[in-house]
Amino acid sequence: MADEDGANNLPAGYVPPAVWTWDRSNGGQFASINRPVSGATHDAPLPIGRHPLQLYSLGTPNGQKVTILLEELLAAGHAGAEYDAWLIEIGKGDQFGSGFVALNPNSKIPALADHATTPPTRVFESGSILLYLAEKFGAFLPADPAARVQAINWLMWQMGSAPFVGGGFGHFYAYAPIKIQYAIDRYAMEAKRQLHVLDTHLAEHSYLAGDDYSIADIAVWPWYGGLLTGTYGASTFLSAGDYPDLQRWADRIAAREPVRRGRIVNRIMGEPGSILRERHEAADIDAALAATANQ
Repeated sequence: MADEDGANNLPAGYVPPAVWTWDRSNGGQFASINRPVSGATHDAPLPIGRHPLQLYSLGTPNGQKVTILLEELLAAGHAGAEYDAWLIEIGKGDQFGSGFVALNPNSKIPALADHATTPPTRVFESGSILLYLAEKFGAFLPADPAARVQAINWLMWQMGSAPFVGGGFGHFYAYAPIKIQYAIDRYAMEAKRQLHVLDTHLAEHSYLAGDDYSIADIAVWPWYGGLLTGTYGASTFLSAGDYPDLQRWADRIAAREPVRRGRIVNRIMGEPGSILRERHEAADIDAALAATANQ
């Protein structure tokens, strides 16, 4: 427990006040975009491309989920899954523009507008978008009721668990302005517990919902496959080699061509061939991947 007089707290002498107030300078790397209120900060209508599906996102793990599914749908022959992917630079506060807030009042990426309906269907939260698209196209969600429930179970597990990895472990290990051992230890323990949950399950299953690849795998892979391969620069710290069945599963998914394509969309940092600010047709990804082949 916190020391009531603050002598052993961090910073030394800190005692929580009776009423919390916002200090704009507090928050480390993300101080400029974090705030305790919702709503738009500026007028900025969203652009609309030529495809019915309009995605507004950034190539974070949450953003990658949706573009990977869209590329999987296209590869499976669902021509209606063609999409425009517009870049939302959260570091610049694009998510607080009036158009984006109208689409997602929570001001988080990704957000999707489906103009195939009148009025357009607004979909936000990455798990909701995956479920919406899977149901819309009848793909990557098992038809068998028992398997379907398992896929949704793991989808919801990811939505509830990943904040401990990102906002918890990732923030305190990689982004916080100071290193706090208690916070890092607390969230590293939870991150490793989650990795063990997956590794144990995948020791007996090819994919999360059983024998078939589904939106559950698409949701989990960008987060937990990433932890194994260097997200936050923490693979050694977390002893990633301790999870061989999770690694086998992650490698199998990483080898899929639609995954290779979808994971680069709306990315603004990385190696040549891993960056594609916006995607409006398949040729945009082709050109970005060609940059890798020409290195």
